[in-house]
Amino acid sequence: MVLFERTEFMGRVARTKAEMQRRGLDLLLVASPANQFYLTGYDGCSYYTPQMVIVSLAQEEPIWFGRKMDAVGAKFTAFLAPENVVPYPDKYVGSSELHPMDYLAELMAEKGWAAGRVGVEMDDYYYTARWHEILTRRMPKAAFEDAFLLVNRVRMTKSAREIEFMMQAGTIAGQAMEAARRAVAPGVRQCDVMAELYKVTTAGTPEFGGTFPCKPPNAMVGEYCSAPHLSWTDAPLVEDEIFYIEMGGVRHRYHSPLSRCVYVGKPPRELVDTTAIIREGLEAVLDTIKPGVLCEEAAAAWTKVIKKYGIEKDSRIGYPVGIGYPPTWGELTCSMRAGDRTVMEENMTFHCIPALWLDKYGLVVSESFVVTKDGARTFADYPRELLTN
Repeated sequence: MVLFERTEFMGRVARTKAEMQRRGLDLLLVASPANQFYLTGYDGCSYYTPQMVIVSLAQEEPIWFGRKMDAVGAKFTAFLAPENVVPYPDKYVGSSELHPMDYLAELMAEKGWAAGRVGVEMDDYYYTARWHEILTRRMPKAAFEDAFLLVNRVRMTKSAREIEFMMQAGTIAGQAMEAARRAVAPGVRQCDVMAELYKVTTAGTPEFGGTFPCKPPNAMVGEYCSAPHLSWTDAPLVEDEIFYIEMGGVRHRYHSPLSRCVYVGKPPRELVDTTAIIREGLEAVLDTIKPGVLCEEAAAAWTKVIKKYGIEKDSRIGYPVGIGYPPTWGELTCSMRAGDRTVMEENMTFHCIPALWLDKYGLVVSESFVVTKDGARTFADYPRELLTN
């Protein structure tokens, strides 16, 4: 199923080519699965084998290059003409003697694209040192340039349909968090709470379904809440524990993250009050958002609030979000923190997560939102408080 009209894909390609021209690039090799999805629509769990999207200024459409058996998936999901889906034989998969990048270099030579300035995503998770060694050796007349985040920056501004998917993902996120909240009780295993959450993120709503996220939720209990990126266990919940959950609703690969804490039992006043401070700071950030605001200005709104209460936080409070493939739903381009002068534009989307990880526990209230001409519009509609059952 192709999710967007050809005109939208060609607009994305045109903006990418414009940035290539600005940087003096003739060719762009895109390794990131998220960026491949953005430029072509290709969507499959095939990124464990080498695949690439090639954008050439000399050709209208990009080329999807990947394993032969996965070319069938491109037929169903990519907007590309059949001749722009180029498979490599299966003998190149898992071979100690052959590598798909050798095949790609031969393709570039056949098309006359093995010279000029070639952009590659040098710091992307999927562009390996082996890939780069083969390509540079096999294309000696090409000048390789770092084009990491080129496409990421292009895709920061979303279309109306992308925002629609993120709104739907936000609805799923809120309902999934509520399912987790209802499941929390003394004696219930942590994993059983998360199973209820997963049921909703997968099933979605009667109107639209969900799917799997690009990474598992961060879900910590008790003292483990003081660490931000741990996972649940099969231990039963006990009275007077915090269950910290950072998760995302997902609709067609578009993620709307949402974070809350659930307290097992009656929460102490200290935790309720600290959560209220986080909410106050979060809402100060959301009130600041509008086109033209700098990321550092959004962060300053948070800092101004917590400073009143003698609280300090040295990590960022947010980042742009959208298409998510393992290992992240973040777009990696900027952060809400002091010194980041990225300008927020209408239809950019962010996750603001001003969590506090303290010595003995952690607390969080987060929201994902789109920048509109009238301010921030959040994707989820869910209580901003320390939850209880």
